[in-house]
Amino acid sequence: MKLINKSFVYALDFDGVICDSAIETAMTGWKVAAKVWSDMEGTVPSNTHIKQFQALRPYLETGYEAVIFMRLLQQGETVEHIQANIQQFFAQFASDAPLLKKLFGQTRDQWIQQDQEEWITMNPLFDGVAEKLRELKGCNWYIVTTKQERFVEQILAANQVEMPVDIYGLDRQMSKSTVLAELIGRHEKEEICLIEDRLPTLLKVQSQEDLSEVDLQLVDWGYNTEQDRKKARVAGIPVISLPEFLL
Repeated sequence: MKLINKSFVYALDFDGVICDSAIETAMTGWKVAAKVWSDMEGTVPSNTHIKQFQALRPYLETGYEAVIFMRLLQQGETVEHIQANIQQFFAQFASDAPLLKKLFGQTRDQWIQQDQEEWITMNPLFDGVAEKLRELKGCNWYIVTTKQERFVEQILAANQVEMPVDIYGLDRQMSKSTVLAELIGRHEKEEICLIEDRLPTLLKVQSQEDLSEVDLQLVDWGYNTEQDRKKARVAGIPVISLPEFLL
């Protein structure tokens, strides 16, 4: 059996690679929407809404966008119509984005304060991932995510996973490309390996000459589609399974 490559510096996405947060993200998105739109006040999402959100999850880049998805689903939009018009919908809610981002973080904080155990339960790690991360002890590894850092810390701690060297989260307002450039500067003699579940992120990194030496991997268990995985292979980006994670 292969062991973790100690010569790599691992840059790991969080949601969709480490944590299966889809249900919690949907629930938080609905809670925020219920605060913003009065016709949703006091309502809860149905199982159908949750399943519809899970189908949309590969199209979500930043957590607060779940508020938009849940609002659209509550208004009767279909998954297919949202998928086909996603950029138009995001543009429609663009003026609300700062408020939605703020409320999304605050609502998660409130949920954690009221029932941390329930919130953690809604954010399970993918099977076998905690054990893999514990094997990284002594390695240089980082979390590079659009999630707020304090939430990542709480989920890792609850799963008895030692903290990485650093967590680059939403709070820093840094693109993943910028983070990778910083890591290259910090680890000039080591190879950086970015492990992601979003193909657009990997393709963007691949297109940048200054990041050409970054090793890229797309996970097949995360929030992506079969079409994404086919495109990754055509682009020369390895698609890995859980047993291959961190090898």
